[in-house]
Amino acid sequence: MPSYKTIAAGLTLLALGACTHGSQFDETGGIRITRSACPAVAVPTYTDTVTLFNPPQSRDASAIDVVATITDVRSNCAETTDQLVSTANFQVLARRANSQGARDVTLPYFATVVRGGTVVVAKRLGSVTLHFADGQLRTSASATGSANVSRAAATLPAKVEERLTRKRKPGDPDATIDPMNDPAVRAAVSKASFELLLGFELTNDQLAYNATK
Repeated sequence: MPSYKTIAAGLTLLALGACTHGSQFDETGGIRITRSACPAVAVPTYTDTVTLFNPPQSRDASAIDVVATITDVRSNCAETTDQLVSTANFQVLARRANSQGARDVTLPYFATVVRGGTVVVAKRLGSVTLHFADGQLRTSASATGSANVSRAAATLPAKVEERLTRKRKPGDPDATIDPMNDPAVRAAVSKASFELLLGFELTNDQLAYNATK
């Protein structure tokens, strides 16, 4: 199973970026920031690919049996009264070295909910089965991961929300000051930020192979 510290080190999401839909100028020229409480979705570095070998203990290129990759991740979020339900659908593309014979390959994957970029609050394991027809080298399959997050936990305190979303026009005294430079604001955003992380459930050897290939 992959080390979470290794996974966390590979994340490219920043705390504010994970919960922000974007910044834009409003009709008066002020800056408007739109924040979503829905969990951001990401695939941690080194967990998007799994390689199977034959024989299993070999790591020679000539022994590569099956390679599968997670791609085309699409997410949506349903906001109920007290829960945020984020669902991510993704494709698994696979190729094998030998096209002879029909074959099924089942691969495990994880869907992990992380708070503040470091705290794992939930983890679910799933599996996706890839079917190769006789003579077929490539195939694909669909899979899904989801996260349930309390709306209250993902909601910023009103004062912090106001500081982040208040319109700032060029020329205002604090127009060039990023509120995220305030440690208290940064901590509040981190605490209210959740991510849904998807990836293959790899062994330590598989994770090490991905990190060094």
